[in-house]
Amino acid sequence: MTEFPVRLDATPDVTAFFDPATHTISYVVADPATRICAVIDSVLDLDYAAGRITYAHADRMIAFIRAEGLRVDWIIETHVHADHLSAAPYIQACLGGRIGIGAEILTVQDTFGKVFNEGTEFQRDGSQFDRLFQDGETYEVGKIPAFALSTPGHTPACMTHVIGNAAFVGDTIFMPDGGSARADFPGGDAGQLYDSIWRVLSLPDEMRLFMCHDYGPEGREIQWETTVAEEKQRNIHVGQDQSREAFVALRTARDATLAAPRLLLPSLQVNMRAGEIPKDPSGRPMLKVPLRGI
Repeated sequence: MTEFPVRLDATPDVTAFFDPATHTISYVVADPATRICAVIDSVLDLDYAAGRITYAHADRMIAFIRAEGLRVDWIIETHVHADHLSAAPYIQACLGGRIGIGAEILTVQDTFGKVFNEGTEFQRDGSQFDRLFQDGETYEVGKIPAFALSTPGHTPACMTHVIGNAAFVGDTIFMPDGGSARADFPGGDAGQLYDSIWRVLSLPDEMRLFMCHDYGPEGREIQWETTVAEEKQRNIHVGQDQSREAFVALRTARDATLAAPRLLLPSLQVNMRAGEIPKDPSGRPMLKVPLRGI
């Protein structure tokens, strides 16, 4: 990874917020020197059956940020999530900050704009976001150097964000006993996911890795932090130099058994809009259910 500014001597403060309803881990990543922070993969609470939005998870993060005297500079999505709604606009309205996602969001918007029959009023140029990160693009969280690493396979727009000695991997890889994320959504590709995982695992062994999801395999307690070295040694899908061919066969077979995420349809519609809920012609918030669309 010599082409990227890896800084193992820069250690951000990382605070995790676990959402049990979606098994998502959101993060506040702060520079202890400047008290500037980034929010990564926030969650908006949705009672799907009742069509009710609430903000308990986001409010926990906001209360923490305020209590710690932090200033939000970035609100980052590692990808267009298919299992929870983003709270990015809500957090931005409360605390400021710029909403960012990978530049391949345009591919995701084009794909799902057609699935949901969004019409020409839905912009497919990523303009709903404040920043579209390119592969290798650098930025800062306070004074801590950071960069975005394109890691597609789960979705085309997946990115790993490396902030000092901490990498936020989204759904590219799970804890060692969890393996990897599915690759069967439109635009997903198991071979590409394998390549992306090993792109992450080419970071220095001591790099801290932070997961977006954990499901507690075999009933263990929820975890979200590991290292590159531990993943290379112990990951059940790619560890011990598992071949690309074997991984693709394993991932493809496993994906064929998986049901669609419970919040797939609302999540995609909201998250491809940077967390904004779509509205019908009268201006009322409204979600669609395309039949046989995905």
